[in-house]
Amino acid sequence: MSVPIPLPEPAHGGESVPARRLGGAAAVASSLAVVAGTVLLGVAAGFCWAAVAPRAWLVITSPGAAAVISPETNAFITADAAFCLICLAGGVVSGALAYLFAVRRHGPLAMAALIAGAFGAAFAARWVGQQSGLATFRHLLATLPAGAQLHDSLTLGAAGALGFWPLAACLVAGGLEMLTSPGRHRGRGRRSKGGIGTG
Repeated sequence: MSVPIPLPEPAHGGESVPARRLGGAAAVASSLAVVAGTVLLGVAAGFCWAAVAPRAWLVITSPGAAAVISPETNAFITADAAFCLICLAGGVVSGALAYLFAVRRHGPLAMAALIAGAFGAAFAARWVGQQSGLATFRHLLATLPAGAQLHDSLTLGAAGALGFWPLAACLVAGGLEMLTSPGRHRGRGRRSKGGIGTG
C-alpha cells in the first residue's frame, strides 16, 4: 500500500519567498538612502542659507552685550523668508529625486522615509545655518569695545518655516505619483469598492 507524500505548497502571489525578502531588503535600503540623502541636502541648504541671509547690525553697549542699531531693520524677516525659499527648493528637489529612485518602486515605505528625511533636513538646515559664524560672533561680542559695530548671528525666528521642506517634498512626490500612475490608483479604488460590494 502506497503512502501519499505531501508536496510543499507553492508560494502565494506568484513570487518566491527569497524574492520577496530581496524586494523587502531593497525597499529598506532605498528608504534609508532617501533619509540620509535628504538630510545631507539639508546640511547643504544650511550653508546656503548662511551665505545669502542678511544679518542685522549691532552696536556693543557693554562687554558681552549688544543692541540692534536700527529696530526697524528688515534683516530678520528677510532671513526667515530666505530660509523658507531654500526649504521649498530643497523639498522640490528631494521630493523629485526620492520619487524617481525610491517612491515609485517601493511605495509607502519610501514615502514615509521621504517625510522623515524632509523633517530632518529642515532641522539640519536651521542648525547648520545658525552655527555658521556663531563662534566668531561670540568672540567679537566678548572682545570688542563699547561702541563698536558687528553683524548679529543668524537665527530663525519663524519656527513654522521648518514645515516648508516636508510640505514641498510630499506635494512633489505625491503629485508625480498621481500624474505618472493614475491607472494604478483607479484600479485600487475599483478593487476596494468591489470587495465592499461582494461582502
